[in-house]
Amino acid sequence: MALKFDDISMNTIIGNGSAVSGDLRINGFIKMDGDVDGNLETDGNVIIGENARLRGNISAKSVTVYGIVLGNIYAAEGIKLLSDSVVMGDLISHKVQIDDTSKFHGHCISIKDSDRYESEKDKFLQSKAIKERVILS
Repeated sequence: MALKFDDISMNTIIGNGSAVSGDLRINGFIKMDGDVDGNLETDGNVIIGENARLRGNISAKSVTVYGIVLGNIYAAEGIKLLSDSVVMGDLISHKVQIDDTSKFHGHCISIKDSDRYESEKDKFLQSKAIKERVILS
């Protein structure tokens, strides 16, 4: 039986000046201030600090971005692009907040209704996968 931690305390910190290459699977809340070249997956919340850079996709409960993300963000509970953040990728969530000083380039799906959200998310991801296969062929 896996232990399930409360999402109030931070379980993982990637400090400023750290560099990680490869995919990460984290249990719980993660704060990132360093550089990650790979996908980040967690069942908790993610904070991408103002000095952080991530090149890969994020899958989490919620994501708050102050730094730079070059990849897609999937977070059912919410996505916030704050301050001078930069995101080049797609956003899929029930709620999305983008500050006027943020830079965002990509598609955004934000639907409150859970059933419709899942349906539209699946359609979008299938369409995207088909397009990527055509481009690679």
